[in-house]
Amino acid sequence: MQLQKKLAILGAAVVVSSPLLAACGSDESGTVLSFYTAADGAEQYAQAADVCTQAAGGRYKIEQRTLPKNADDQRLQLARRLTGNDRSLDLMTLDVVWTAEFAEAGWALPLPDDVAASVSEGTLQGPLESAKWEDKLYAAPLNTNTQLLWYRKDLMPDGQPPQTWDELLDIAGQLADEGRPSRIGVQAKQYEGLMVWFNTMLESAGGSVVGPDGTTVTVADGDSALKALDIMKRVATAKGVDPSFSQSDEAIARYSMESGNAAFEVNWPFVLPGMIENAEKGGVAFIDAQGKPTSQDTGNTVLTVDGERNFLAAPYPSINPGDPAKVTLGGFNIAVAKTTEHEDFAFEAMECLRNWDNQRNNAVAGGVPPTLAGLYDDPAFQEKYPAWREVREGLDSSSVRPVSPVYQTISTLIVATLNPVKDIDPPRTVDELAEQVRKAVNSEGLVP
Repeated sequence: MQLQKKLAILGAAVVVSSPLLAACGSDESGTVLSFYTAADGAEQYAQAADVCTQAAGGRYKIEQRTLPKNADDQRLQLARRLTGNDRSLDLMTLDVVWTAEFAEAGWALPLPDDVAASVSEGTLQGPLESAKWEDKLYAAPLNTNTQLLWYRKDLMPDGQPPQTWDELLDIAGQLADEGRPSRIGVQAKQYEGLMVWFNTMLESAGGSVVGPDGTTVTVADGDSALKALDIMKRVATAKGVDPSFSQSDEAIARYSMESGNAAFEVNWPFVLPGMIENAEKGGVAFIDAQGKPTSQDTGNTVLTVDGERNFLAAPYPSINPGDPAKVTLGGFNIAVAKTTEHEDFAFEAMECLRNWDNQRNNAVAGGVPPTLAGLYDDPAFQEKYPAWREVREGLDSSSVRPVSPVYQTISTLIVATLNPVKDIDPPRTVDELAEQVRKAVNSEGLVP
């Protein structure tokens, strides 16, 4: 395909004389499978590699290798290795948005029918869809992610969180008028986090960026984009908004909450263990001395003020009352690289690396939600993962980012159009977004 040729040329251009490539695939002890993973969670992935090496009984060894921390750099290094035909690359973690690109380029091998059936059994539907291209599995869901609404109970008028964005904005406005913490933490700078926010808002309003074919531009269909953009602009221009709003990301949203300036943040589940850790050190402004967190026998920590839990999770706010938000999925899938010389072993290892025990460990130790539905019903897991209920509810009504081989270009052009969010003019911006997405799918936009 034309896209495949373009990707191969692009990758070949950056792989010439690259010091990244290393030849290995076996050693004196037998076959070695290289498992290249994201930096976040590398410790848990290495543990899984050790466990699965033991399970292989000497037939092969799995070596975990860490990719760069930045997602774009991870993608680039994998592309270099794949287009350079690096035979040391066997297994790789793929961001959920890369499936179509890697499948279309021939970089990820499709799962054999028996492996696909095994991977599909018991896996949540949303994460499973993120591993498909043209109705075929090219990866196995390893972990997933969904954003939640995190809030301070002591700032809620009746102690209950808002259910819609309109309610949230009303509460934030009242708090600002009273001179109390009122900021709304979101991801609004020009990067992938802004794409996640926009896609969640658009899908929640009933729209989509592109059609199922990955090329039909649908972002301007109906009034969904207008609704989404109107709310985003209202958040960006709310009274008492953070002056650095246009540069806000997950870390800034988290810090705004921990420093006592925010009443709300939409963010991933990692903020809970982070809040617990910092609160125990006395570094959370709204946890007073009397309400100092206390460790429980379960290993969880309760963040309290006057004896009541104060930092809580709730479902992501909806746009249309009564309709759950369709929160954009995050997470990683495992794929077998086209460069592997040990295809059968690689697919066997794939199934082990994302099995029950390894996904449970990834969730408890690393904070990333599992993709196996049964884990959420396990009392032992529930005890160790306190936000399990809200996470599962979010996953049940989730959405995926635009499924397209040119997703990176679509995302790059969309976030450039949306930032700064305060300058959005919904009718004009909808037309601009439609034009930018058209350029992306027709290969007229920039190449990331």
